[in-house]
Amino acid sequence: MKKEHPLIPLFKQFIKETETGKRLKKNGEKIKPESIDNYRYLLHNLVEFSTQQKFELRICEANKLNKRELLSEKNYWKKFYQKFTDYFYKKGCHDNYVGANMKIFRVFFNYLKNDKDFATGDFQRLFYVRKEEIDILVLSPDQLKFLIHDLEFHASLTPTQRKIKDIFVFGCTTGLRYSDIYLLTNKNIEELQGEWYLKIKSKKTKTYSTVKLPSYAVTIVNRYQSKNSKAPIFGNITLFNFNRNLKAIGEKAHFILPIHVTREKKGKAQPLKKASVAHPDRFCDKMSSHMMRRTAITTLLILGLPEHLVRKISGHSHASSSFNRYVHYAQAYVDREIDKVHRVLEEY
Repeated sequence: MKKEHPLIPLFKQFIKETETGKRLKKNGEKIKPESIDNYRYLLHNLVEFSTQQKFELRICEANKLNKRELLSEKNYWKKFYQKFTDYFYKKGCHDNYVGANMKIFRVFFNYLKNDKDFATGDFQRLFYVRKEEIDILVLSPDQLKFLIHDLEFHASLTPTQRKIKDIFVFGCTTGLRYSDIYLLTNKNIEELQGEWYLKIKSKKTKTYSTVKLPSYAVTIVNRYQSKNSKAPIFGNITLFNFNRNLKAIGEKAHFILPIHVTREKKGKAQPLKKASVAHPDRFCDKMSSHMMRRTAITTLLILGLPEHLVRKISGHSHASSSFNRYVHYAQAYVDREIDKVHRVLEEY
């Protein structure tokens, strides 16, 4: 008779050993708090799913099962995957979020197998991790130049909006992530032979980058930096307030072109929401902190900076597949490179 173990206590142990540092990355580093938060969200969803669906969550050691029991266990996990992913989709989640949760669940199975010597039977291979390509929304070079140079528009904003616009412009220029921008201090800004440079180590990727700053970016830094070298240059603004004000700034700037945004569920594209004719989705409504880095990378490509240098500035490795999305989006960059080839072929 097969012996069953309750799954939730094992998952809680998985989280605890990650928090305490007993469970580490393959390179020996501690797992980031953000990842542990995602583990907790998954735990909450597992408990809620089990309660709502009256689905018993348990696991058996596969090496103690006979052939019939192995088949039964395989069918159990197939059923779990189907019901659990349906639970997410009914809550309005999309493929990336569902896939991310199933990826964590696979990590949990590998933890049981590799760290706890628990014979999982590799049923985690049944958990398909869906991914979707989300549309990249970025400012055009003309929109960015408007935010940089239009003094009348700058004066029309509230003091808070002016600061957020400045931070947004700085991010669209340097390609920094939101989390990195708010860690900047005077020590990250360095003058060398009359030129100013930003030197930073990414909080997310741990990579170092040095970026030469244009004069308008230096002006922004001088506007907000304090005499305290340890104090963050831009202070502290919550992500919620940043994004809320950014949308208002975009509306004031008349970045109101209607856009069509889709997300995928089970591999099928669907409108993000039902926009009416009277109230369509607008570009400004989708402006957020994520747009800074995307705009910087795409702008550098569109304006002609070689791809390998853009990768160096953005911290993307040569093998990074995510970077290729920016190249694909920057069609002007692609067209220009193709034109170079065409010119060679057309000459005889």
